Amino acid sequence: MKPFLITLLLGTLAWALPAPAAPPEDVDPMLRELLKKAANEIDSFADRFDAVVWLTDMSRRLERRVPDPAFRVELLKNVHYEAKRVGLEPELVLSVIHVESAFHPFAISSAGARGLMQVMPFWLKEIGRPGDSLFRVQTNLRYGCTILKYYLDMEKGDRVRALSRYNGTRELRYATSVFKTFYTHWRPQ
Repeated sequence: MKPFLITLLLGTLAWALPAPAAPPEDVDPMLRELLKKAANEIDSFADRFDAVVWLTDMSRRLERRVPDPAFRVELLKNVHYEAKRVGLEPELVLSVIHVESAFHPFAISSAGARGLMQVMPFWLKEIGRPGDSLFRVQTNLRYGCTILKYYLDMEKGDRVRALSRYNGTRELRYATSVFKTFYTHWRPQ
């Protein structure tokens, strides 16, 4: 089945998904504003030469998990752009995606988090964009990268604590899994 048909089919089935989780009562207003701003920004990949080098390397690494070359390259371009837009390493974002959704853009967690970076749907209403789809790669990456960067700044660069916040847990297991994935699959060479 063609990727477009799969996307269309899965998109039409979204109505059958569990209702989005309600926002926590203590939604951080600064994070809400950052997500609003991020949702309204649009741009393209900035550096063509570096992009070709990076995309070639990362595409080779991602090929087994994402066999469709057009989708794979588009995904990598978006990961690179959204990570750099907020000041994250694209390889760290790839590691988070690897752990969170195994690169399945239509992944849904038991808590209702959606998409590649497993963003909670309450954010859409919280930032006044209920029509956005967290299954849309660009939207999911934009929100996920913005949230991760916010937590990294909040934790003064402490990646373990930032990843724990991102995952909604205080356990080291999640951060350990992301770091292991980073060093075994995505670390720049």
